[in-house]
Amino acid sequence: MEKRLILSIDQGTTGTTVLVIDDSLTVVARGYTEFPATYPHKGWMEQDAVQIWDSTLSSIEEALRVGIIDPKNIAVIGITNQRETTVLWDRSSGMPVAPAIVWQCRRTESICKTLRDNGLSSLYHEKTGLLLDPYFSGTKLKWLLDTYDLHPRAKNGDLAFGTVDSWLLFQLTGGTVHATDHTNASRTLLMDISTLSFSDELLEPLGIPRAVLPDLKPSNSHFGVTRDVPFLPDGIPIHGILGDQHAALFGQSAFAPGEAKCTYGTGAFLMLNTGEKLAKSDGGLLSTIAWTIGSEVCYALEGSAFIAGAAVQWFRDGMRIIEKASDIEAFAQKVDDSGGLFFVPALSGLGAPYWRPEARGLFWGITRDTTVEHMARAILEGIALQNHAIFRLMEQESGLNLKVLKVDGGAAANNILMQFQSDILQTIILRPENIETTALGAGAMAALGMGIIPSKDQLKKKGKIARTFYPNMDKETVSLYTNSWEQIVKKA
Repeated sequence: MEKRLILSIDQGTTGTTVLVIDDSLTVVARGYTEFPATYPHKGWMEQDAVQIWDSTLSSIEEALRVGIIDPKNIAVIGITNQRETTVLWDRSSGMPVAPAIVWQCRRTESICKTLRDNGLSSLYHEKTGLLLDPYFSGTKLKWLLDTYDLHPRAKNGDLAFGTVDSWLLFQLTGGTVHATDHTNASRTLLMDISTLSFSDELLEPLGIPRAVLPDLKPSNSHFGVTRDVPFLPDGIPIHGILGDQHAALFGQSAFAPGEAKCTYGTGAFLMLNTGEKLAKSDGGLLSTIAWTIGSEVCYALEGSAFIAGAAVQWFRDGMRIIEKASDIEAFAQKVDDSGGLFFVPALSGLGAPYWRPEARGLFWGITRDTTVEHMARAILEGIALQNHAIFRLMEQESGLNLKVLKVDGGAAANNILMQFQSDILQTIILRPENIETTALGAGAMAALGMGIIPSKDQLKKKGKIARTFYPNMDKETVSLYTNSWEQIVKKA
């Protein structure tokens, strides 16, 4: 086989997927490994960065073994990752000096409040496009440096900070490269997204020294080559890095301003391409970098809901009502509707457009007629209803009427959820053949960077739609749902 295979690493919140893709972006092999998180206190969430790396190696080995692939035929590697999760490690040993703080962790609420009380909200919002919320990496890094008394070592350059892409890159290159791309850096609260550089104005209030930060590069850059990686030969170039939501937008070939996607993973993430325009939101959306390709900078508006597929996991693992996540669809199919039951999936607070870290999940409208089937349906409807609030705000602040939404992620396979999402948005939903679009996006960026695929136009021709969902709910029922939701979400 000609050496044109792409190995794409998709490091997610609950597991790591590795795809081997050919130059037509067809998946020829797949590996997947789950790994745990711990919850040491209420609202806290941690992971072991070593387990993240081990899961990546395990998934690489599985993909190569199952696909009977000679690793010498891997031409390039792409990486996409759970964003905002914060890793801090020793440069010499390559080992973490503290647990990785996961993006869903809420432990830095007091740090964010202090920054807000000091009048810094507008500074951070103007320069980063983000909000002072525990979601983002900057306050997590400050917490680690403060709690473990690591400021001296950070200032001396002994320690390296990174989001998960940086951690994987460091390991893949045998500790020779400490870098990140602009999409991941745009989620740290530390980078000015207008200048694409870390800003002293943002670093100083958090007490973060520049010596701990990674190098910044465009998403399609040559980031380095493999060195001493089990299962892989030395010298494979790493040519594409993107945060997971940015990779999904790219993988959906949403290259034109006004094109939008929603990824249904652990959370739900709507992203709208705004092109060269850095659109600012005053209503709770985030301004972010969609991707950078050489000198090309593409911006986006994003609305992040912290809980989507994680609500189904809770229904499985916490409530123990279903055995596997996909079972929720069969439960929900047994009833015509949720029987007046509403679910607000605020299991880790509420993200956009509410930004209420103190919010908690709830079922509203339980009666003696309520069954577990109604609960299953209400969970799926709750995921879609929180997206409705984000979607309408996105239309309002962009000035666009979004008639089509591209979807991906594991929960996008759920037909009831997709049909209800189409109904409640009154918008056409396009679901691609391969819903693992984050991994495909990272692979496509790597192929573009390597020259295996010459242009974005060629990428656009490769996407195939598996199913289209059309809205069929009357507007009166839509209004009943959405108006009720806006009242109930206030009680969360």
